[in-house]
Amino acid sequence: MKTRITELFGIQHPIILSGMSWISVPDMVAAVSNAGGLGILATGALDVEQTRSAVREIKAKTDKPFGANATLLFPGAADNALVLLEEKVPVINFALGKGDWIVQAANEYGGKVVATVTRKRHAVRAQEYGCHAVIVTGNEAAAHGEAPTTFCLVPSIASALDIPVIAAGGVGDGRGLAAALALGAEGVAMGTRMMTTRESPLHENFKQLSIDRDVHDTLYSKRFDGLWCRVLDTDGARDAIKQGLGPIQMLKAIPNSYAIARQIGVPYWKLFIGVLASGWNNAMQLAFMANAFKRIRMATEDGNVKDGVLPVGQVTGLLTDVPTVEELIDRTVKEAEATINSLSAKISNQT
Repeated sequence: MKTRITELFGIQHPIILSGMSWISVPDMVAAVSNAGGLGILATGALDVEQTRSAVREIKAKTDKPFGANATLLFPGAADNALVLLEEKVPVINFALGKGDWIVQAANEYGGKVVATVTRKRHAVRAQEYGCHAVIVTGNEAAAHGEAPTTFCLVPSIASALDIPVIAAGGVGDGRGLAAALALGAEGVAMGTRMMTTRESPLHENFKQLSIDRDVHDTLYSKRFDGLWCRVLDTDGARDAIKQGLGPIQMLKAIPNSYAIARQIGVPYWKLFIGVLASGWNNAMQLAFMANAFKRIRMATEDGNVKDGVLPVGQVTGLLTDVPTVEELIDRTVKEAEATINSLSAKISNQT
């Protein structure tokens, strides 16, 4: 299956692994790329040396194109992006910030840059400063989709751009891939479906929960990490949303942010001063993130179903098994092609 996305990235199938912290690790990235898709390394939970090491590990495990992301709102993300540029990562995906400087530097070695967006004006701006594609995140997605659904957002943005669109949110099988192509996308990013595969490091407790739950079993709120965020409906998620960022949670953010500083290799005093200097709204946002990161890690790594929180999309209700990455990509493409052919047959039979 060829689209402008497969041509742009030099991949076989228009399927991309979403960059998910503690999930999109080197083994997972390499598995997706070796299966003909595009694996994207998540760097949000890594310091610069861990990022460099992870990129080199991926290079040792695949000779196929791969990518890595940088969520520019996060502390240390710009430093990680510099590492990606130094390592000449083929595809760099950024979100929650302005990445024109990434585009300029990546162009020097032939790298491709993809912005993740939820609004048309951000997509248009990304195209204006040279992004090669955009990932458009609809409401159905895990984590940070906004109110418009994929079904409306993708064609709205695809009609406004010349660069290709990758649809994220609501895609869990070949029918979703076929639908995304019909909406004007030229590829899909899959997170929730990919995290419930054999190669995924997601704890088995949450793989099973993801299979057991229905399309209705997610929560969508700004009270988990400060942004509109979709997570699996669990007791831990309900507790986190109920608490929001009250006085007790603000106090908890201090040790949790200290753990983040240690994790990403930034001196705590530097992180603390930087947060204060960024303004009250950003400080509140990062306090939310500090508490959310702890709960997400408790889910993904520890399998703590009581207190952990797992970002998932509504396609969790479509999951019925735990295939290998290769099996998943192969059947998704075959199902998409069969869906497209069946639609052609349906139309022909009506005329």
